[in-house]
Amino acid sequence: MSSRKTAGAKKRLLILDDHPMMREGLAQLINNESDLAVCGEAGTAREGLELIAKLKPDLLLADISLPDRNGIEVIKDTLALHPGVAVLVISMHDESLYAERVLRAGARGYVMKQEGGKKLMEAIRQVLSGKIYVSEKMSAKILESFSGRGEHSEQRPMENLTDREFEVLQLLGDGKGTREIAEQMHLSTKTVEAHRANIKRKLNLKTGPELVRYAVRWEETQS
Repeated sequence: MSSRKTAGAKKRLLILDDHPMMREGLAQLINNESDLAVCGEAGTAREGLELIAKLKPDLLLADISLPDRNGIEVIKDTLALHPGVAVLVISMHDESLYAERVLRAGARGYVMKQEGGKKLMEAIRQVLSGKIYVSEKMSAKILESFSGRGEHSEQRPMENLTDREFEVLQLLGDGKGTREIAEQMHLSTKTVEAHRANIKRKLNLKTGPELVRYAVRWEETQS
């Protein structure tokens, strides 16, 4: 989509989400603000990275569920190629599992889609001012984990997975086999098999079918 003209000192945002209606709704919400403007929209990671290079937005507002790439890897690529662009993730997925991952990847905040427009504008302005934005509940959880008073990682086995392992688990949950996962992630089948073995060990699963059933059930809870 072509760049939209912005006036004055408005901060320019690029929306990356694979749902056209969601992009349209977000654009209307943002363009109603006197200090913000949407400069472009993208539905895939590839298109998003191309538009970031072309339009040079102040902030990338991105979902992490994209059809062609894992959103966490997109965050890393964006910041490696365009370190001046702030990233705010807006997602339907539970922040308790994703927020820390996206912050580790370099994003400046995480807001759930069901929070509504007021919270989203608060998050956007906070990130544009150079601060981190997560919900109060998530902020308390992160502080607890840093202080050593949070839940032990043994009680939260999913958090022991690396970003790559987490992506493999998601793709298994989507019904993809080892070869399909290897092609989508640009890895060898041997590497994917190694990731699968690590996931089984970390989640205390014994067999391949058990891993697939776990992945499918988990993916269903995220829909």
